[in-house]
Order: sequence, then structure tokens, then C-alpha cells
Amino acid sequence: MARSLKLHALIFLLLLFSFFTLSFSDSAPISNPQCESQLRQGCHDRARSLKLKLIAIATILVSSMIGVCLPLLSRSVPMLQPDGNAFAIVKAFASGVILATGYMHVLPDSFDCLTSPCLPENPWRKFPFTTFIAMLSALMTLMLDSFSMSRYKKHLMVEDRDAEEGNYEGKEMGGNLGREEGSGKRIGSKLLRYRVIAQILEAGIVVHSVVIGLSMGASENPCTIRPLIAALCFHQLFEGMGLGGCILQAEYGAKMKGTMVLFFSITTPFGIALGIGLSNVYSENSPTALIVVGILNAVSAGLLNYMALVELLAYDFMGPKLQINLKLHISAYAAVLLGVGGMSLMAKWA
Repeated sequence: MARSLKLHALIFLLLLFSFFTLSFSDSAPISNPQCESQLRQGCHDRARSLKLKLIAIATILVSSMIGVCLPLLSRSVPMLQPDGNAFAIVKAFASGVILATGYMHVLPDSFDCLTSPCLPENPWRKFPFTTFIAMLSALMTLMLDSFSMSRYKKHLMVEDRDAEEGNYEGKEMGGNLGREEGSGKRIGSKLLRYRVIAQILEAGIVVHSVVIGLSMGASENPCTIRPLIAALCFHQLFEGMGLGGCILQAEYGAKMKGTMVLFFSITTPFGIALGIGLSNVYSENSPTALIVVGILNAVSAGLLNYMALVELLAYDFMGPKLQINLKLHISAYAAVLLGVGGMSLMAKWA
């Protein structure tokens, strides 16, 4: 079932991405004095921008791989085992980074796109489309999460009934089949939850990563690209740590871990490369591009905010590990605030 969810998420992303790339044909911004003044702002140097974008591809790729791989390598460090206190603090910090990414980076980007002066005032500045779409995205994420767990639990109930019948027969023969099977099912249910979290979280991160990479790749403003490189490296490093922690807890096999690590690591560099290739035909201020980017960012923001608050922070802070350990509980909150603060500061440049 987990593999099926992964396949569906990839298909959904490919459909979104295909729609996104097909929308570049409308490259002429609306004739609007405010829009035209917006286009003239900033410094422009095509050759210098290209050098910076090539540097960005390499540095962001390395930062992404380091971030997402660090938790996966933590099993070799006793202090950073998934059940350890240090891992809980690191995961809390990374969850704070993901939360701030949704609220401080993705959501404002969507507001900028969908309220741009390059779009007609009616309907784009007459209705808060960004928050409406983000709200629907959070609800859809909840639906996907709850239906996935519901379907598995129904399947589990059928197996439990069969196990009880098998356990009765086993007791007559002196066996304990039901107890062993029941224990295995409880572990499987917990693993399924971790796998649903990891896959949905990666889907939201990937949507935003492609969009922001494409925007950087199409830009010819070195004054904007230079600080973006540092900000995105920080962003990918710690966001990757959050995702890597979820992948670690999901206990995937080596092949699935490798696929998820690779998919996360290459999306932003791929977006930058795609933006470079489309820079001659893509205008970030064209109406269609603004609408599609704004909608994708709003969808991603709703998904990331839901996952950070419900599946990561609430799940851990309401769990027994932190509830029975006041010192660890306070330390985890401090880590969350540190992650939120650092990522919020990055909003000054990215």
C-alpha cells in the first residue's frame, strides 16, 4: 500500500508539472504601469547570473543530499538512534524548519503571485485565493491521511478476525500463533503511519522545490540569486533532515530509501536547470505563470503546514516520550523555536 501511495504521489506531481510547463506559452505580462515598473526593478546580468545558477545547482544538490542522508546515517551513532532523546530534539528542530517553510516562504510567495499587479484585479485581488487553496490543500491532506489509515485498519480487522480463528485452533494444538501475529500487526500499523507521513511530506516539499528552482533558473538578476543560494542551501539542509527523519522511522528498504533521497535531492537543481533552459520563453510575470505558480505554492503551503503541525509536532509532543520527560519536552520546544526562528530569518533573503 505504501508503494501505491508513492506511485500516486509521483503521478500527481508529474501531472502538475506537465500543466506547469505547458503554461509558459503565455509569456506577455498584462499592460499595467505597476507591472511594468515591477519588471524594471533590480540588476540584470545574463552571463553573471548563469555562473551563479550553475554554482547553485552544485551547492544545493550537495546540501540536499547531506541534509536528507544525515538522519539515515544516524543508526551508526548510538546517541542519534531513532528512539533516543537527541534524535527527538533534532527532529523537533527540523519540524520547526518545515513549519516555517510553509508559513514564511511558500505562503507569502503564493500571495505575491496571486495578488500581482500583472494579474487583473477581478477576481485575483477581490478574493483571498491563496488562503482558500491552502485551506483546501490541508483538508485534502487530512483526507488522504485518514482514508489511508482507515483502509488499512479495516484490512487489519479482517486479519485480526482470521487470526482469532487461527489462534483458537492453535491453542487446541498447543500453539500461540494469534499472539505473534497480533504483535506483528501492531508494528505494521505504526510503520504504515510513518510511511504515509514520509510520502505526503515529500510530495509537498517536491512541489515547492521545483517551483522555487524554476524561478531561480529563469531569473537574470544576480543581486537576487546570490543571497538565494545561501538561503536555499540552509533551507534544503534542514528540511532534508526533517524528511530524512521521517524516512528513517518508516524503515524502508535500501531501494525505496535511495529513491526518496534522490527524488528530494534533485528536484531543486532540476528546477534550476529547467528554468535556465526556458529562460528565453518563460516570463515570471506572465499571467498564466503567476496563476500556476501561485496555486502550486498555496497547495504546497497547506500540505506542509498540516504535516508540520499535525503529523510531526502534535504527534511527537502529545506522545508518551515527551509527555513523561519534562526536561526533554522543554528542550524539544526550544529546538522547534530555534528551527522556526532560523528559517524565518532566511525569509529576509529568500
